[in-house]
This record gives sequence, C-alpha cells and structure tokens, in this order.
Amino acid sequence: MPNVLPKFLLLCLAWLVLPAQAEILAMMNYETKSADSLKTLKLTAPQPRREGIAVVDVDPASPRFGQTLVDIPLPPDLVAHHIFYDRTMTKAYVTALGKGELRVIDMTRNPYRVELIEVPGCKFGEDVIFNEANTTWYLTCMASANVFVGDVATDTVQREIKLPGTFPHGLAVHTGIDRVLVTSTVSADLKDAREIVTELRASTDEVLGTHKLSNKPSPSGEAPVEILFVPGSTPPVAYVTNMFGGTLWAMRWNPESQGFDTSQAFDFNTLGVGVVLEIYFDAGGKTLFVTTAKPGKMHVFDLSAGPLEPKLVRTFDAAEGAHHVGFTRDGRYAFVQNALLNLPGMSDGSVSVIDLQKNAVVASMDALKEAGLNPNSIVLLPEWNALAGH
Repeated sequence: MPNVLPKFLLLCLAWLVLPAQAEILAMMNYETKSADSLKTLKLTAPQPRREGIAVVDVDPASPRFGQTLVDIPLPPDLVAHHIFYDRTMTKAYVTALGKGELRVIDMTRNPYRVELIEVPGCKFGEDVIFNEANTTWYLTCMASANVFVGDVATDTVQREIKLPGTFPHGLAVHTGIDRVLVTSTVSADLKDAREIVTELRASTDEVLGTHKLSNKPSPSGEAPVEILFVPGSTPPVAYVTNMFGGTLWAMRWNPESQGFDTSQAFDFNTLGVGVVLEIYFDAGGKTLFVTTAKPGKMHVFDLSAGPLEPKLVRTFDAAEGAHHVGFTRDGRYAFVQNALLNLPGMSDGSVSVIDLQKNAVVASMDALKEAGLNPNSIVLLPEWNALAGH
C-alpha cells in the first residue's frame, strides 16, 4: 500500500495557507422608505411598513457583497434609530424614536438574543453613551427633556436626569474631570432648534451651567447635535457638531476655572455643505472624521497641530444623507450610511465604501436601497469594528 500520509499532510498545509474568503459584516437597522422615495425608485406597489436589523456583507471584494445574511424583524412602529456598542462590544444598544424602549443585543450568542428595556419616560431616544469604566450608560431623550442613567451589568435604569427646556441628543462623559456634557438640539418637528450644551457634574448629576455654541445673536438655531471628547487630549477637549449652523466647535477644559472655554473650530459653510452630523477618530486620536448630510460627504481632518487647529485634508463624496460611519479595525475601510430620518433630499439609502488607503470611494452598497429601505445607522460586527473614539 503506498504511503499517502505525506500527500495528506501537504494537502492540509495547502488548505491552511489558502486566503480566507473576503468578508466584512455590518449591522444596520432599517425602515421602509417614504412614499415619495419609493415613487422615485419606481417601487409603486403597496409597501407595508417594515423595520428590522440586517447583517449585511459590505466587503467590496466579497462575492456576497450586499447580501443580507441575518434579518432581525422589529415592530413596524418602533422607529428604531441608532445602534451603539458598549466598550467591550459584547452588547449592542438600539434606541427608538417611536416608543419609550431600549433594546439590547447580546453579541456573544448566535443567533442573537434581543432583550427589551422599558423606558416609558423617554420620548425620542437618541444616543446611548458609556463611561470609561463601562459600568454606566446614559440614554438621551430629545422630546422629553431628560437623560436616563443605567447599569451596564444588569441593564436596569438607575435614575433620571431632568433637563427642562432642552432637547437632549448628544452626550459625552469624562470622569477624569467629573463632567458630563449634553447637547440641546431641536424639537421633534425640527422647528425649534437650540444652541447650547449643558454641563453636569458626573458624580452627582448636578447641573453646573450651559454653554452657547454660536457667534450669532440668540436664538441662533445652530442645533448642537453630536459631542465627543478627543481621545488622549490634555487638557480634555470635546468637539461638537452644529447640525443647522454648519460648524464644528471645541470645548476645552480649563483647569484653573474648572470649566470649559468654547471656540469655533471649523466652518463647513465655506465648503458649501450643511447638516453636520457625526464625529469619529482614528486609533491615535490624530485624525478626525465628520459627516455632512447635505450634500453627503465625509471630511477628514489632521489634528497633529492640536485639537483647536483641525486642518481639513480631504473630503470624500458619499450620498445624500451621509450620517453614521463604520470603520474597520485595520483602518482601511470606512462605510458611510446615507440616510437621515427619511427626510427629503437626505435619504439616499445606500452605503458608500471608502478605501482610506487608496483615498477613494470604491463601491456603493445599494441592496437595502433597491429593496425600498433606508438604513438608519451602521456598525460593523465586533470582529471588524473599530470604536473610532466612541
């Protein structure tokens, strides 16, 4: 009998060195496009409203590019809004505009388990933010003027922070200086835009004051929306995007006054773009990424001169409604989700694939769009996802 063992070993070794099949999986919550958008896409047949969470292969090199591998249905009246990972990326939190509910997905179990947290006092649940120790989460509620604080380990609501007269949306926490910052954005009908960020003491929830983020006379209608501390900045600096004002602001911690000094860091109006939305950073905190929804763009800034001097180095064309971005851990790809609240002119429904090594938009993932759906946010699955400063 011939000795087949060496051949068998060679076959095993050859199999081991074969390149793995290309795959990058993203999780997106989606909803049915508006009636006008469906007509534009020539999808005129009756479309019952759908909501869900789709896991889609967004790797442009994959033979399954654009294919939905998992589809988790959601109530059609939930209006699921954003998806946020805790700092370990073992849980994903899904906010909702239509109901006082927060959903939590256990990312360590397959198939995924979705748990429901009732938050009846929350109207228009926007962002979920975690403290540095990953022990506490904060849920901002834009239409009920409050923030709910919960325990990450048990996912139970611990307390409520009332912020009357505001529209809480973005939130940033820095326990090193014992501060929480909360943006006041706009009313649910988008008609009453505000201009302030509220400063709280993190250890007590005490309101310490507000900061106007506008150089215009009040009411300026700037609508500060997202806020994020620059990773590793000393002293701490938080960036704020003014959605309607078209500007980026910096809030620099002043150790002497034990407060924040504010200044405008960049004016996107000079570029002819508006509706400034999301903020992200590279792993070292030296590169800043900002999306603008009208028209859809992703802007890249160099922070090597310091966070008070961001230098615009590149702008990528996405599509109308450019909003959230998923970044790969290796820093190669950025996936821009193009849709904002089903709003006319900002609801393309695609995902723009940007190769950051080639400095080029290399693909558009249109599968949800072609099905008459809008993705409302995007995160990559934990295996691929970079938190990007969040």
